[in-house]
Amino acid sequence: MALSISVLLALVMLGSSPARSLDCVLHPSHGNLETFPLLSQMERISILSCLKDRTDFSFPQMLVDGSKFEKTEATAVTHEMLRQIFSLFSQRGSLVAWDETLLDKFLAGLHQQLDDLETCLEEEKNVEQLPQGSENSRLAVKRYFRGISLYLEKKEYSRCAWEVVRMEIRRCLFFVSELTRKLRK
Repeated sequence: MALSISVLLALVMLGSSPARSLDCVLHPSHGNLETFPLLSQMERISILSCLKDRTDFSFPQMLVDGSKFEKTEATAVTHEMLRQIFSLFSQRGSLVAWDETLLDKFLAGLHQQLDDLETCLEEEKNVEQLPQGSENSRLAVKRYFRGISLYLEKKEYSRCAWEVVRMEIRRCLFFVSELTRKLRK
């Protein structure tokens, strides 16, 4: 089953958009008001039947206390995390695990959030103004998602592996939601 043209186009657009510095307010939509429930609806098998496949993906410790982030770094981290989630669920193997309609809605929601964040990123063009820790935080997110991708590959993209990953992504979306909530205060 091939990926829909809109998903492929979105992937191309995301891959060609360099992250820039930013100084904008994070909006509630970046807290995944629509994508989180969709991800919950995507459950196809019980996590209880997949307990043997559980693993610790080692969520980056440096991201745990988001209150230490400046808004610019938080937005860059949020963008990178959502971009990685989009990329992960756009893989060809994800179509086997999920209902295509729900997957398309989930990806469309992520794409909209990424568009909004990219608008914020484009508001500030001067890359030198990014906080020093920003690149380290984004690299930590990339390493974390690389571990998730390797896990799926090792498990041969089984339904249980995808279910374990779905639960981990719920954790990521919760993190993004909490981070944006803290920064809006």
